Amino acid sequence: MFKKLLLTSVAVAVAVPAFAQSSLIDRINDHGTIVVGTEGTYKPFTYHNADGKLTGYDVEVTRAVAKKLGVKVDFRETEWSGMLAGLKSGRFDMVANQISLTTPARRATFDKSAPYDYSSDVLVTRKDENSIKGLNDIKGKRAASALNSHYGEVAQQYGAIIVPVDGMAMALTLIGQKRADLTFNDSLSVLDYLKQHPNAPYKIVWASPDKRAVGFGLNKGNEQALEKINAALEELRKDGTLKQLGIEFFGKDISVK
Repeated sequence: MFKKLLLTSVAVAVAVPAFAQSSLIDRINDHGTIVVGTEGTYKPFTYHNADGKLTGYDVEVTRAVAKKLGVKVDFRETEWSGMLAGLKSGRFDMVANQISLTTPARRATFDKSAPYDYSSDVLVTRKDENSIKGLNDIKGKRAASALNSHYGEVAQQYGAIIVPVDGMAMALTLIGQKRADLTFNDSLSVLDYLKQHPNAPYKIVWASPDKRAVGFGLNKGNEQALEKINAALEELRKDGTLKQLGIEFFGKDISVK
């Protein structure tokens, strides 16, 4: 029995991720490794290029921050629906995936870094859909949206019925197949998609006049680490790195409102 318990204890010890054995601020101060959750399927923010390399605006901002801090980054790709839960459970140190923390519940659980871009919402439908022209037209309509996302919250607020998806690509596919009527998403991401697919059967019917500040998501209790991350972001703003990355991925600086 003792041998069996010993083996079980060893197995549990081995299963604990190395990054979980020290605090985030300790690993930053010791120039160790930080673990970052991201989708890897949300172009142009986080995706794989033609060579299979993980890249995108959020990914490259993360790498630039890590370079300033002198730490390594271990990206862990996961679906959005489980990303914040993974952050809360300690699978990630932080999340780089257009985090805005728009609800009181999320703001009570997580902290957000200083913003590295500003984003607005758009409402997308099929080109042949004429009954939806704005927010007041979506009540009872089927909105393709990732579970627990900001966009799903907007759709539900205006009475839409959520059709769960993993991300924007799947949402657009369902709309094209008439299995959903609409989706909300980031204006920059949708415009990039329409630019890459000029014959796609989609149109933007509404755009929010307000912009959301986007930053890294961290668990509360990491104030010292957050302070260092924010300082690194401020350096990247001052030295022009954020502006340069915005121009690289979007053709303009998106780090300013």
